[in-house]
Amino acid sequence: MASTEAFVTLATNDSYSLGALVLAHSLRQVGTTRQLAILIGPGVSKAMKESLGRVFDLVHEVDVINSNDERILTAMKRPELGITLTKIHCWRLTQYTKCVMMDADCLVVKNIDDLFEREELSAVPDIGWPDIFNSGVFVFKPSDATFAALVQLAASEGSFDGGDQGLLNTYFSDWRTSDISKHLSFVYNMCLSAVYSYPPAYKRFGENVRVIHFLGSLKPWMYGYDAQTNTVSAPSGYQSLQQLDHVKKWWEVFTTKVQPQLSEECAGIAGSLARLTISGTSAAGAAAPAPDPLAHKNEWERGEIDYMGRDSFDNIQKKLDESINGKH
Repeated sequence: MASTEAFVTLATNDSYSLGALVLAHSLRQVGTTRQLAILIGPGVSKAMKESLGRVFDLVHEVDVINSNDERILTAMKRPELGITLTKIHCWRLTQYTKCVMMDADCLVVKNIDDLFEREELSAVPDIGWPDIFNSGVFVFKPSDATFAALVQLAASEGSFDGGDQGLLNTYFSDWRTSDISKHLSFVYNMCLSAVYSYPPAYKRFGENVRVIHFLGSLKPWMYGYDAQTNTVSAPSGYQSLQQLDHVKKWWEVFTTKVQPQLSEECAGIAGSLARLTISGTSAAGAAAPAPDPLAHKNEWERGEIDYMGRDSFDNIQKKLDESINGKH
């Protein structure tokens, strides 16, 4: 049975391939017995493809599917999400009887093979709107018919959020009411903003977390890392200690399992990280985006509030004082 079931992820460039490699190694570390498969776009370099082939059982190149919905994507400040529709190619992996799709910015910290006991479409409610599911982790059954139906839906109606999550929630529109057993526990897809918005719950249930999902535009490979102190440093404006603890877990897998095998011929930040001598030195990730006021506003509206960092009471009070005193 294990040979007919697989964890699947997607990478359309070398940067996200770094996340995919860490995800794969984290699955191996927790003792999965399932196959590991990755869908890649033409933007993944030959050198990175070779690195992926050493970890994944299947590396399958697919055409990129893009929503091109600039209005929605611009409003969300996430132009890169359009190509996430490429994810629906996972339904074409009909050599498998059942799969679990996982975003490349996930990290597995406990075995999750029990997900294969669930049916399509099992997923975790989205914290921004719990009546829909978050598509970062979901159980599905490959089917050419389902793929064709999703392509037709994308062409006729598009996606309400410009990405795969909107499209999939439209197609599996009865998820909210059809079968409560398809609502997975939050521990299978813990997005970090929940750690800040409800700290008592994390304190109570955090030890049960199985999958950490690094949602948002800031990814683990964008942080700085100091091998001498085994610490990570967040860019200006992102200072949550709890988030850094989770990012550190990602870097621990990266430095021990991924970086030694990277080729300097990889593109972008992947090539830069391949050239670093991690042992005893400091490593800086990709230049992180400067804090964006509109993006920050949108995060507040979605409930993604960094109570321990930039959105702490002291920082808010400081901003209020500056406004009252005429400083901007």
